[in-house]
Amino acid sequence: MEYEDQINHAFDSKYECLLFDVDDTLYPLTSGLSREVTKNIQEYMIQKLGIEEEKVPDLCVSLYKHYGTTMAGLKAIGYNFDYDDFHGFVHGRLPYTMLKPDPVLWNLLLSLPVRKVIFTNADKKHAARVLNRLGLEDCFEGIICFETLNPTNKDNPSAADGFISNTGIFDIGNYSACPDSELELPSTSVVCKPFEKAFQQVFEIANINPRKTLFFDDSIRNIQTGKNMGLHTVWVGTSHRTEGADYALESIHNIREALPELWEADEKAENIQYSGRVSVETTVEA
Repeated sequence: MEYEDQINHAFDSKYECLLFDVDDTLYPLTSGLSREVTKNIQEYMIQKLGIEEEKVPDLCVSLYKHYGTTMAGLKAIGYNFDYDDFHGFVHGRLPYTMLKPDPVLWNLLLSLPVRKVIFTNADKKHAARVLNRLGLEDCFEGIICFETLNPTNKDNPSAADGFISNTGIFDIGNYSACPDSELELPSTSVVCKPFEKAFQQVFEIANINPRKTLFFDDSIRNIQTGKNMGLHTVWVGTSHRTEGADYALESIHNIREALPELWEADEKAENIQYSGRVSVETTVEA
């Protein structure tokens, strides 16, 4: 009984689940892929939504600031387009060859004796392609992505194909210039990070206890929301901690040096089991 108690105590790890973002988290910003994503988003806004080219960069910044993603912001201020069309244009044309297999990260992830789940704002095809290029497709229990949090309703007129009209488009430029005015920022129908609703849905879908979960993301806004929701947090892409980040990693490859406790419960259990086997063998030989 004492031996079983030792085993149970060893497996009583601080963390039951690791929650990972994908882009600029599982691979570095220096890969250049995010720059291509930004370029494609801006081209979509110009070519598909008819937004004036000179207005696009500032609009992207405002939408990201207020809505978490440009797409969520475009929906909120009144643009009507198909989600799959947006993702196909933005992600479907990416040069995924910019990403290379990462056997070091593969070994690290598979050696972790704990659940691992993906939580990304991106669509499922993009997440799958990135994981495939990195060679990490077998490292995660599941993927929670745009489609998971925003199931398509074909009867919903807001999901109609293509751009319908720019009539009634909310002028977010005026709002940003005069945030204290009586203008009310419209809400978005898109569920995404960094907003609490997205995190709450993830906890329910993946049966996650945030108090026993470690969250990895490159966005400090996502990290801070995660911290407010009870998650333990790791800000990836910098070694400088800030408010809301329990840990900060320059690279995801630094995970073992920064968080050795993730492996400790498994190693303790192995040591206890080994010790128990030695004791039994000694008794038999005697």
